[in-house]
Amino acid sequence: MKANCRIEHDFLGEKELADDVYYGIQTLRAIENFHITGIPISKEPLLIQALGYVKKAAALANRDCGVLEPKLAEAISYASDKLINFEYVDQFPSDMIQGGAGTSVNMNANEVIANLGLEYLGYQKGQYEYLHPNNHVNFSQSTNDAYPTAFRIALYNKISRFTAALEVLRLSFQKKSKEFEHVLKMGRTQLQDAVPMTLGAEFHGFATTMKEDILRVKEAQNLITEINMGATAIGTAINAPEGYPEIVTAHLREITGIPLSLSEDLIEATSDTGAYVQLSGTLKRCAVKISKICNDLRLLSSGPRAGLNEINLPKLQPGSSIMPGKVNPVIPEVVNQTAYYVIGADMTITMAAEAGQLQLNVMEPVIAFSLFTMLTYMENACYTLQAKCVDGITANVEVCRAGVMNSIGIVTSLNPILGYETCAAIAKEALAEGTSVHDLVVIKYKYITQEKWDEVYSFENMIHPVFINN
Repeated sequence: MKANCRIEHDFLGEKELADDVYYGIQTLRAIENFHITGIPISKEPLLIQALGYVKKAAALANRDCGVLEPKLAEAISYASDKLINFEYVDQFPSDMIQGGAGTSVNMNANEVIANLGLEYLGYQKGQYEYLHPNNHVNFSQSTNDAYPTAFRIALYNKISRFTAALEVLRLSFQKKSKEFEHVLKMGRTQLQDAVPMTLGAEFHGFATTMKEDILRVKEAQNLITEINMGATAIGTAINAPEGYPEIVTAHLREITGIPLSLSEDLIEATSDTGAYVQLSGTLKRCAVKISKICNDLRLLSSGPRAGLNEINLPKLQPGSSIMPGKVNPVIPEVVNQTAYYVIGADMTITMAAEAGQLQLNVMEPVIAFSLFTMLTYMENACYTLQAKCVDGITANVEVCRAGVMNSIGIVTSLNPILGYETCAAIAKEALAEGTSVHDLVVIKYKYITQEKWDEVYSFENMIHPVFINN
């Protein structure tokens, strides 16, 4: 054996580990076996924290049930608190996507906690006869309840972070809606002129859709609070003492501050991934809606000379290596691309959830990876869109107003006075001759007076129309 190393064994054989690492042989096998994303578990510290919560709650429940010595429960709790406080995150090196339904992740936590606990008790790493990863840290547990419970706790906290980002974005749109409330512009349907509105109302719509998504995400978050802790292998609670599922759930509620509840059917809960599918679908909905807003921002800022040019996005970087002076809408573009990733990840989760067989879904690691990345990327996208784009948007007031007054679409307001057929004829002539609706209606044909025109096309009536038929 090399200096500063230790030998550990499992039923497959022995492995040599550097003595400064806190993980053990099963984690080392995971490092050797899984080379998929290049993204280690350590990149998701909330999952590691959640594993700490689970292991601490299990130790306290086992102590309360009289099946674990208080001294060992204290050592496990001490070590778990280190993970809860985001210490030793670097001791979780295995890949986010792996086979084994999360067994390597669970054992990584068991080994790190065992070795930290051994040091707390005055022993050396690897002296598992005094505090064992399986016999003590994993007591009354299986990967099949410990891993998904930790996953749900981490998800709950990541969702809270994401909804906070959505709220920041919503407030940014809300602020702009107030700033632009007197900017008259043309509304459009099917990319054609429709009827007038304000730029403020358009941005208020963006804020409202963000508010709706926050509510939907929080509804999905509530589904994550049902756990199967105490189910052990398949939901029959094999190797767990009587009363343990309820006690461990109560401890988890207390130490996490999350309103966790024990599933009424642990066999169903151990194999079911429906909550992940619903959460994923909700995140996809949110991504689609934010991406649609980004499409609108790109259209509204298009040009500047040969596009709509109703708004200006912040100028962040040169937009071309060949076209001088060109500036692109890079922030909406990057958020669009983030949304495409989320939409694709939703399909991954759908397929993985469908692929579960009988009493367990072994594809949960890719579900975890997909949901974690979806939430992280969308959180980053929201903050980026808010800070680098929405907060700095300005309106081209005169361009917006000219678009209304030069539009043929404003003839719609005259339908109650002149009738649809006459208005259609006016629209056709205005388009063919390049004449304004005003000149045809008021000057050429004298269908209405200038006073009536001013009444119909006042700012207030264009944005809050009342019925005028004479």
